[in-house]
Amino acid sequence: MRANYDFTIEDLGKRNTKSPIAMSTIRGEKLANYVTDNEFVRFGVDVKPGPQPPVKKNQALECAGPREVIYFSPANVHAGVVTCGGLCPGLNDVIRAVVRCLWHRYGVRRISGIQYGYKGFLPEYQFGVKPLSPNVVDDIHKLGGSFLGSSRGGGKEVTKIVDSIEQLNLNMLFTIGGDGTQRGTLDIAEEINKRRLKVALVGIPKTVDNDFSLIQKSFGFDTAVDKAVEVVAAAHMEAHSAINGIGLVKVMGRESGFIAAHTALASHEVNFVLIPEVPFNLEGYNGFLHHLEQRMLSRKHAVIVVAEGAMQEQLITDKKLDASGNLKLVDVGTYLRDRIIKYFEEKHIEINLKYIDPSYAIRSAPANPSDSIYCERLGNAAAHAAMAGKTNLIIGLVNNEFVHLPIKAVISQRNHVDPESSLWRDTLDATHQPAMMINQFGDSKPK
Repeated sequence: MRANYDFTIEDLGKRNTKSPIAMSTIRGEKLANYVTDNEFVRFGVDVKPGPQPPVKKNQALECAGPREVIYFSPANVHAGVVTCGGLCPGLNDVIRAVVRCLWHRYGVRRISGIQYGYKGFLPEYQFGVKPLSPNVVDDIHKLGGSFLGSSRGGGKEVTKIVDSIEQLNLNMLFTIGGDGTQRGTLDIAEEINKRRLKVALVGIPKTVDNDFSLIQKSFGFDTAVDKAVEVVAAAHMEAHSAINGIGLVKVMGRESGFIAAHTALASHEVNFVLIPEVPFNLEGYNGFLHHLEQRMLSRKHAVIVVAEGAMQEQLITDKKLDASGNLKLVDVGTYLRDRIIKYFEEKHIEINLKYIDPSYAIRSAPANPSDSIYCERLGNAAAHAAMAGKTNLIIGLVNNEFVHLPIKAVISQRNHVDPESSLWRDTLDATHQPAMMINQFGDSKPK
């Protein structure tokens, strides 16, 4: 399947401007080096013994970083920065990094923040733009949320958005957002191409769910896990201190259970992890509730972490979409809470259940040090790519290298926890939950 990806990166045209960044072109001088367009990273690292087939250029990933010759003259640049979709730890760190790199490294003096997502481009909202400079953004990384504001939707108003891009005379736009945001970026790119405009579009992947395909991780994910572990510690203390205590924690993860799995591995206090990728029965001889009962009888307490997207195929009866085009989910946390309470009441077993949903507290938190470092490097790489005239790409980390990835390839599918992967195997080892909680013979085990 990997051979089908085309990793070719689009350019706006020939580069003729010498970069104002003083770097070396010679390896071994112990000076920071420019990156050339002939530096690539292999996508797949798994190999079989024996001769390896040659890697075609369009199947390798172009390395990110500053080019010696750039496309835009810094004095003529007007850059735009926009954050879209839900909040995520690290948004302000990325804004700060982009602005400071453009300003200090390239001498760009016109940088505008588009307020409240793609809706900030639409004239009917009249939000205006925020002039950005190092003095404005230097301390915003200490805050959660988005300094520019964010919103869902608006990305389909492509004609109006590109009209605003023309009126603002933007020649580069940094779109910080998730899957829906980057689909909007591609739509904007198509309209820009129709008008034959020279605008560099560079995406920076944002989703706490870590469900972007191809890239190693999205920014905000480490902070989400960090905060979720704190909540699990509280849930464990509540459960351990009560008679037959149960701590139930719901974490984010619409289609992917990465936060739930990593939280279990990091906390060492989770007994059940329920994620969208691994189906399970509630009732029956091998259902979740039976195994929870066995845990309570033997250990007198339990901690459960459930991803918000778990069980949705059973819970959703009326499919509706939000402004970003995402399926509206049923609250699996409250559903599980009520089912667990009812189950033990019918069994006449006393329990004390504490349900915690920290979702919004997690996503609005400032970035932790790991994410802050990651965001700084993503923002710098995005600025370098745009100044070089690269377009329709996302900056990502692959095999621990920052690379340029075509937006179309990254959003072609979602990243999911593989139930046969080492991550899920280690999660099972950490929780000791059954590998499968499915009734193979119906609800009643045959005699």
